[in-house]
Amino acid sequence: MELNKYIDHTLLKADATTDQIKSICDEARKYDFASVCVNSCHAKFVSEQLSGSDVATCCVVGFPLGAMLTQAKAYEAELAIQCGAREIDMVINIGAAKEGNWELVENDIKALVSACHPKAKLKVIIETCLLTDEEKKQACICAKNAGADFVKTSTGFSSGGAIVGDVALMRAAVGPELGVKASGGVRSKEDALAMIAAGATRLGTSSGVKLLS
Repeated sequence: MELNKYIDHTLLKADATTDQIKSICDEARKYDFASVCVNSCHAKFVSEQLSGSDVATCCVVGFPLGAMLTQAKAYEAELAIQCGAREIDMVINIGAAKEGNWELVENDIKALVSACHPKAKLKVIIETCLLTDEEKKQACICAKNAGADFVKTSTGFSSGGAIVGDVALMRAAVGPELGVKASGGVRSKEDALAMIAAGATRLGTSSGVKLLS
């Protein structure tokens, strides 16, 4: 197993500086991670820093609440892709999920699929800590029906992050066709291996270097 290629090396804090972003890009090149995951304002800089490597630029969209207009999320994704992003991690409309408006949830994801494909992959953050198990399953089904590439557990900015049980539930919901990204709280190699055993194919973490050491 090439654990490095499971890792989206992540820095999403509001106070992240250009120097800090450069540092994680340098680490990602050194360890050959899957991607560097940042807020969209850093997309152009990160894509320049990663030029010539096979580390992708990943940007979050509608982050961290998901409660933006669908058109705004889609436009943010389009701009990030123009700046070099090749993976987009969007947050679903969680309020719509909580009230059972799955048509809105699915249409929101479809708009992002249209904005991303074929230039970028789309990962769909369902924010598991705010959903019941049944809502988690339905959110995953919406992502699959909409044509997304991955489902993702968490933003890391709400009341909880990835847990093994949720990763297993999401893998069962989407089957083998989609990727599953565990994000938030993956801080040790033991955490990482447990998530992968449960069905994760990608890990969002700021502890990527530590996981490999």
